[in-house]
Amino acid sequence: MKLSKQFLQTIIPQPGLVIPEEKIFELPEKVLQFGTGVLLRGLPDYFIDKANRNGIFNGRIVVVKSTSGNTNAFNQQDGLYTLCIRGIENGKRIEETIINSSISRVLSANQEWNTILKCAYDPAMQIIISNTTEVGIILDTHDDIHLAPPRSFPGKLLRFLYERFKAFNGTNESGMVIIPTELIIDNGTKLQSIVIELAQINQLSREFIEWLQNSNHFCNSLVDRIVPGALTSQDNMTTEKQLGYKDDLMIMCENFRLWAIESGNKKVKEILSFSKADEGVIITGDIEKFRELKLRLLNGTHSFSCGLAIFAGFNTVKEAMSDTEMSGFITDLLMQELVPAVINENISKAEASAFAEKVLDRFRNPFLQHKWLSISLNYTSKMRTRNIPLLQWYYNKIGKVPQSMALGFAAWLLFMKCRKADDGNYYGEINGQAYKIEDESAAWFAEKWATNNVDSLVDVVLKNEKLWNADLSALSGFAKTIKENINLIQKEGVAFVINSRQLQKTTSKDETQGIKSTS
Repeated sequence: MKLSKQFLQTIIPQPGLVIPEEKIFELPEKVLQFGTGVLLRGLPDYFIDKANRNGIFNGRIVVVKSTSGNTNAFNQQDGLYTLCIRGIENGKRIEETIINSSISRVLSANQEWNTILKCAYDPAMQIIISNTTEVGIILDTHDDIHLAPPRSFPGKLLRFLYERFKAFNGTNESGMVIIPTELIIDNGTKLQSIVIELAQINQLSREFIEWLQNSNHFCNSLVDRIVPGALTSQDNMTTEKQLGYKDDLMIMCENFRLWAIESGNKKVKEILSFSKADEGVIITGDIEKFRELKLRLLNGTHSFSCGLAIFAGFNTVKEAMSDTEMSGFITDLLMQELVPAVINENISKAEASAFAEKVLDRFRNPFLQHKWLSISLNYTSKMRTRNIPLLQWYYNKIGKVPQSMALGFAAWLLFMKCRKADDGNYYGEINGQAYKIEDESAAWFAEKWATNNVDSLVDVVLKNEKLWNADLSALSGFAKTIKENINLIQKEGVAFVINSRQLQKTTSKDETQGIKSTS
């Protein structure tokens, strides 16, 4: 049997399975959501569903499918889908299965545009959420909002808001809370500016534009949850057999969740009452702190560890975390160097340390297949934007070479040792095996590595202010350490270098404890 509202009544309750109550299906529609993707279903829709089950938000979601394709899968299952939450929290394995009942309807923008616009006349409708990918929040200067539907997401949003304005005669209370979740900085601010400009291009009234600006709340937001989506075929088959039903919309996500929403407005907080159901929703006047923690501690650790992990023979993050020495390096890098570097007037040591512990749990998640080669995509720009600030902050605070960062930097340089192949792509090599380098600076590094002179290469790279917006050769001892690390890795291999580091750390710790016990 396939999952549906009717089939719910026949499901046998079992440990770890959350089944919605019948009363949830009677809740009013409060949210219009642009996008059917797994990130939305795994994070915002998860929070709203949890709040509904706890009697807090009491509102369901009308989903707009803007892309091509039909809505049959959602219609056949009455909007229900299974969310499998799997991960590690405080060292303990977490597994929870939820039948999510947050979605009321899924409507096709291409085929049901007028039905979507009718939602603007519903006084219960208060919130708009979107995830149309980064290219969705762009200005199409030729978009006509009177098309059915307009071509762009901002055009569709503007038309809906214009319909809302007409439906309630532009009252202040009829304004909406709009929260884009696209992964761009200041996504709410950018979306608002595009919508206003598009309103002017379409020659909409001054009264409407004033209502658009003053009665609606565009909130910047940051989302953080790994939602791989569909389970593997074997895992899906096993899970469906265990649950006793078929679900074409079943998805998996990690247990960590964060939705930081930027607003200091009291009314907005009241409207977003689902935030009370889960500590993963944070409404605050400034979300920059959460962006920094994610960028520096999660993404930064990935980038500093990536080259080493690949050269050590690990395919995925979880494989690296299952190795004592590699896991030890990653832990030291994060806790001993990145956490001290990121602490500032806005981020306390306690906040950074707590976030870092969660990062380690996420890396250990046995259910995720996060490949290091995928992390290496655009490696150079990631090193520049994520990691160089950390390196500079560490020097400013500690005043010496951060040994783990230096080793990660050296491994990145070795990873970028490549040649152009006949197919026009650039490839590096590990133990006779080629790997493709997808990096905007690959040609430059291929040229610099052609001499195979490590000392001159390191000097040229570190002094490249165009690349780093800084002269990294000015960092005391950094160039010397990078050269030593590269030579040692080339001579002995990554495994030897990491094992030696961990052995030195253990020996030093034992000696310190011996001195203390003797005294």
